[in-house]
Amino acid sequence: MHFNKKLLIPIVLISGVISLASMTLVNKQPIQERVDPPVTNLKVLPKHLTFKQVDHIMDNWAASLGVRCGFCHEPNANGKGMDFASDKKPEKQMAREMYQMAAKLNKKYFKGEKDSIGVAKLGSVNCYTCHQGVAHLEAATWPVRKHNMMPPPGAPKPQGTSDSTKH
Repeated sequence: MHFNKKLLIPIVLISGVISLASMTLVNKQPIQERVDPPVTNLKVLPKHLTFKQVDHIMDNWAASLGVRCGFCHEPNANGKGMDFASDKKPEKQMAREMYQMAAKLNKKYFKGEKDSIGVAKLGSVNCYTCHQGVAHLEAATWPVRKHNMMPPPGAPKPQGTSDSTKH
């Protein structure tokens, strides 16, 4: 029997592609969707928010203060993950009070505009306005960030600064 060499290469390539394709179909299992945990113990944020929305807000707050979840939240009893519903840490209550303070400022001075999920718009006062990555402002030296925050007029100048402003 005589083989045509011109046909041998395409036949081998096609059979390889078919076998690889069939292997991926056989091993393909349905992707399980992640079920987000229920959102509980919301006291100042809107109650209709999803887990992903609350998680996004918390990520913004944590970044604004330069902290991680454990700054406000207790670990679970089993040591795995966080007990987000717990109110044991005073930092969590302070965060709520600061959120309410910012909301009052926004309502009084910035028309209180909110975004689509009911949280203050970015152009408003928020955690980063004051904190700028510093959790405890009393430990910060003015200016926290030279590009944005300067001490109020008449306040003593921080050590190591000159009278001229450089940009």
